[in-house]
Amino acid sequence: MQIILLERIAKLGQMGDTVRVRDGYARNFLLPQGKALRANKSNLERFERERAQLEARNLERKTEAEAVASKLDGESLVMIRSAGETGQLYGSVSTRDVAEGLTAAGFSVGRGQVELRTPIKTIGLHSVMIQLHPEVEVSVSVNVARSEDEATRQAAGEDLTTPEQDVFEFEEDEDEATDGVEDDAETDEEAPVEEEA
Repeated sequence: MQIILLERIAKLGQMGDTVRVRDGYARNFLLPQGKALRANKSNLERFERERAQLEARNLERKTEAEAVASKLDGESLVMIRSAGETGQLYGSVSTRDVAEGLTAAGFSVGRGQVELRTPIKTIGLHSVMIQLHPEVEVSVSVNVARSEDEATRQAAGEDLTTPEQDVFEFEEDEDEATDGVEDDAETDEEAPVEEEA
């Protein structure tokens, strides 16, 4: 289906471009969201009449998004989740969780604006992109931890995903291994040697 874009859409085109997209994408997303019009003569004339208004509205939205982006840039969000010893979460952190966390922090962000290719399934610091406007993106740090204490330690730079090994256990194991070798040597010496007659 041929459509006329009413705003910039990533990997598709700029405002005013006439592009071909799949019918389902146009009917189910672009047209109902007001992001595009069907490409025909009457809609093309309508777009040209309203172009100045659309550009002004786009510029206004972009300015608002840039103001929010300046406040949101570098924001750190802490998510407390249950996880195993290896740092693997029992659940996951999804776009909805990130959007709700940012909303609770005082920012108006919808889950559709959070760009998360796959859900977060491990503890640690994760960088997540927030698309506030088709031309304005900002990065947010999501700190996923088992407790507030772990979140603070991770923020300070500590890596909690690798299990800690006890140095003392390792040294005791070495001592036990060498003790066994010495004992075997002593028993061989003490054993009576039978002489053949």
